[in-house]
Amino acid sequence: MTRFLIAMLQLTVNALRDLAPVILVIAFFQIVVLRQPFPDLLNVLIGLLCVIVGLTLFIQGLESGLFPLGEALAQGFAQKGSVTILLAFAFCLGFGTTVAEPALIAVAAEAADVAAEAGAIVDDDPARAAYALELRMVVAVSVGAALVLGVLRILRGWPIHRLIIVGYLLVTAMTVFAPAEIVGVAYDSGGVTTSTITVPLVTALGVGLATSIRGRNPMVDGFGLIAFASLTPMICVLAYGMLTS
Repeated sequence: MTRFLIAMLQLTVNALRDLAPVILVIAFFQIVVLRQPFPDLLNVLIGLLCVIVGLTLFIQGLESGLFPLGEALAQGFAQKGSVTILLAFAFCLGFGTTVAEPALIAVAAEAADVAAEAGAIVDDDPARAAYALELRMVVAVSVGAALVLGVLRILRGWPIHRLIIVGYLLVTAMTVFAPAEIVGVAYDSGGVTTSTITVPLVTALGVGLATSIRGRNPMVDGFGLIAFASLTPMICVLAYGMLTS
């Protein structure tokens, strides 16, 4: 019990240290530049405390649960020896974690509201909900496909830089032809997929898989799945915008 409390205290100190630059920047501009008091200071302090506690618990959850679970699953599938099952698991993992990603839900809802205000879709709740759901499904399927590609890269030993270069060249070319109103949404979709839920499990999958396969280096081959998970949504959302425009 004492060891657990010490570990949690250390994580809390680390969380406070990580948040310190953000806190100092906000406080500096609020007090020194704007020269205004914090609005509702008590609620701000309570919120800051909640953020510190939440970040501490989140990091502890990653270290205790998600990272070991992801690595164990990857090693289990690698030892089973079925590439089809492994690829199916990678797709389902990418799809499931992305659909549940809070950041994607927020971006999709905001994109639906803006599209309704701009007249791109009917301005009512069902139309906005349908638009947001379609966007989330496109991104989730693209992340699932990204993990399949990433797992194949680890299995085959393909150089990651070539795949990334080709992917971003494709994004650049598609940006020229895609509707202007979908470009920003596509780029943001690539960013929000690499957030709180997706990153821990995907990283653990890559490292666990590279550790389990003979001849693969976890440092060289185990990372890079997040890059695919960020790249492919941009391609798929741009394509979605081009097809539906």
